[in-house]
Amino acid sequence: MPAVKLNIKLLEVTKDAVRLIYAACRQCYSEKFAGDIFAEDAKDPKKQEEFIAKVAASGHESPLEHAKFTFAVEGVSRALTHQLVRHRIASFSQMSQRYVAAKNFNYIVPPLIEEDSDVKDEFVRIMDYIHGNYNELLKKFEEKGKKGEAVNQDVRFILPQAAETKIVFTMNCRELLHFFADRCCARAQWEIRALAKEMLKICKKEIPAVFASAGEKCIKLGYCPEGEKFTCGKYPLKEAVLKGK
Repeated sequence: MPAVKLNIKLLEVTKDAVRLIYAACRQCYSEKFAGDIFAEDAKDPKKQEEFIAKVAASGHESPLEHAKFTFAVEGVSRALTHQLVRHRIASFSQMSQRYVAAKNFNYIVPPLIEEDSDVKDEFVRIMDYIHGNYNELLKKFEEKGKKGEAVNQDVRFILPQAAETKIVFTMNCRELLHFFADRCCARAQWEIRALAKEMLKICKKEIPAVFASAGEKCIKLGYCPEGEKFTCGKYPLKEAVLKGK
């Protein structure tokens, strides 16, 4: 029952995403039919990218919803996915603890625990204890002739949030910008922030016109909206900016 690390893989990104977003953007400002705009060869992709970047920067982000990314992720905790699924403009397919027995579940070790050997030893002991008790409960039910998802769905109640899970999810580009704005922030929980940072690297590589300046919300705002108690100090507070300081 070893600890595991984050692993993320891009399964699919919308084909001809730049042409698609460009056609959608142009439809808003042109009498020309978007079907004809998209059908044209990409004679000047750089011009299309510049147009998309300009439109997105202006706040007109709805055309970005036509392009999407699908990621496969493993080596993350149930604690992370409970946060991830709060981003509701997305589609999720997660490994079930009902249909997949957790007899040999892996787990995530938080960095604060990882760096303290005494605490880590206790953490591992607890994980091993839960693992043993989970399997013991399965065994007791099996001895009573009960097994499968009917048992798994109840025994899983003792599993920890540290338990590793796997998930596939799809987000459109507009939702990804919102996701990065919230989850790349220094105040975001460390695990989902690490996921967001890796996703952002992939998105910047695939569609730089959309994601070149993406990241924590303070980058676009030019100030920290979190308040004096929670700011990381990277940007001035909103109040200071409004006062011209």
